[in-house]
Amino acid sequence: VRGGKTISTDVISMTVKGPGLQRMVLVDLPGIISTATTEMAEGTKDAIREMTNLYMSNPNAIILCIQDGSVDAERSIVTDLVSQVDPNGRRTIFVLTKVDLAEQNMANPTRIRKILDGKLFPMKALGYFAVVTGKGSAEDSITAIKAYEEAFFRNSKLCRDGILNMSQCTTQSLSFAVSDCFWKMVRESVEQQADAFKAQRFNLETEWKNSFPRMRELDRDELFERSRGELLDEVVNLSQLSPKHWEEVLSRNLWDCMCGYVVDSIFLPAAQTGNAGNFNTAVDIRLKLWAEQLLPSQSVDVGWETLRDEFNALLQKRKTAKDHDTLFDRLKEAVVKEVLDRHVWEDKAVDMLRMIQLNALEDRVVHDKHQWDQAVRFLETTLQQRLQTAEARVKDMVGPGIKEQWLYWASPTEEQRQRAVVKAELERLLNHEFLQKHGPALTQEELTTVRKNVQAHDVDVDYKFIRDTWEPLYRLHFLRRSLAKANECRKGYYLYHQGLDSDLECHDVVLFWRVQRMMHTTANVLRQQVMNREARRLEKGVKEVLDDFSQDREKKVELLTGRRVELAEELKKVRHIQEKLEEFVSALNAEK
Repeated sequence: VRGGKTISTDVISMTVKGPGLQRMVLVDLPGIISTATTEMAEGTKDAIREMTNLYMSNPNAIILCIQDGSVDAERSIVTDLVSQVDPNGRRTIFVLTKVDLAEQNMANPTRIRKILDGKLFPMKALGYFAVVTGKGSAEDSITAIKAYEEAFFRNSKLCRDGILNMSQCTTQSLSFAVSDCFWKMVRESVEQQADAFKAQRFNLETEWKNSFPRMRELDRDELFERSRGELLDEVVNLSQLSPKHWEEVLSRNLWDCMCGYVVDSIFLPAAQTGNAGNFNTAVDIRLKLWAEQLLPSQSVDVGWETLRDEFNALLQKRKTAKDHDTLFDRLKEAVVKEVLDRHVWEDKAVDMLRMIQLNALEDRVVHDKHQWDQAVRFLETTLQQRLQTAEARVKDMVGPGIKEQWLYWASPTEEQRQRAVVKAELERLLNHEFLQKHGPALTQEELTTVRKNVQAHDVDVDYKFIRDTWEPLYRLHFLRRSLAKANECRKGYYLYHQGLDSDLECHDVVLFWRVQRMMHTTANVLRQQVMNREARRLEKGVKEVLDDFSQDREKKVELLTGRRVELAEELKKVRHIQEKLEEFVSALNAEK
């Protein structure tokens, strides 16, 4: 007790175990007082009543109303409080103590009889009992107290004269009464709870039938296992994709990754060298550096991205199936994301690819006409794609033409108008230098000439503006010239095969044959790695992530949501509780 108070709401808990002791909680409350003494803290009287009323108001509590038999009944104040809390006496047992002293002091023994018959106090109870709790000595043992009580009632004049009924006497009879009351309350409470859960189960089952007809009631764990099976089936489907499909997809993705580097960093710089010997030297140097440094890791990245995209494509295709269940989408997406974040391509793949790619790029021989035609088509397709991009860039630079201005009411900006004037002047320079194959850079003399010529059209720009206009225009000019040259090389295989000198130089066809052959070899190696190793490693990763998620209850609650899941979970829980309650009720009834 702290703060100068007389009583405290803190509970002192003690556990007592032993043979013959009932398993229940006994709460010993302070006695009700009518007057607070000067030694007590202010408000002690009200605090005791509030505490007592709090514990007695618990509907599951058995009230033991203890009355001192050695004092006048009129002095009792606890009976009024009990009658207010439990007016019908459904859970109250009246206990009259110190009957031995009452027998000595009481002039009218029939008053004890009236008390035990429930006729003297204005309250109701399940039973009325008289007990003797020893001689008042703290040193008496429980055995001695029990022996003294039995001896008293056996020799008491009240019992011999029939004033007291022996079934209402002794602590043992009181204990049996409390036990009977306790189990009766338990039985009533359990039966009531069983009925409540039965009604709740009926309501939930009705909601399920109306909301989710023709669906099994699967809880989270069962839904998770079903999702696990579907996801593992998709991994198996990944390994069933044909080798041809893998190589086509890998080749396409590899070229999408390589195209910019091959054209901009190898082909275009080498084409400015002026003759076939210098071209081949520049190509060999750049290809070797590329294959030793960037190409292997880029190829592995492409292989990994292709594996990821194909796996995601299978999952997206699954969503279009008639039996697809959207409930699993979030879980599958989370599992796939976690798997992809964890998955790393085997380290040895980079070194193996480096050796294979170097060997493939060193082979400069086009063996037959079919291979030559393939290389020419590959070169033309690449140049046409880059040409479309270059034309679009130049068009954006100079703005809408005359036709677009009339049809769409579009007009160029001032900068676009200036670009168009500079472009026209630069095109005259390119057309004049077409046969001489103008280089990628403008000389100072050419810059000065172009600037003076555009000034004659009231356009005053600096050298940087001219260079910025020249770069995309020269690229467009170069691609057109290269495409025309590739078309001429369609029939150049005979000259190449015989090694004859000719004005027709087709070394760019050989370059693209080397790149194409390396790309097909790389796609084949990556396809073997995907089908033989990476797909199985991916399946293993999926299983590991699913195992991790299966142990994480919070993760399953987060990813498997919706009324369907919640309703199935509630049904499972309610059914389980109802079954246990019914088993308990059956066990209680069997003990009657």
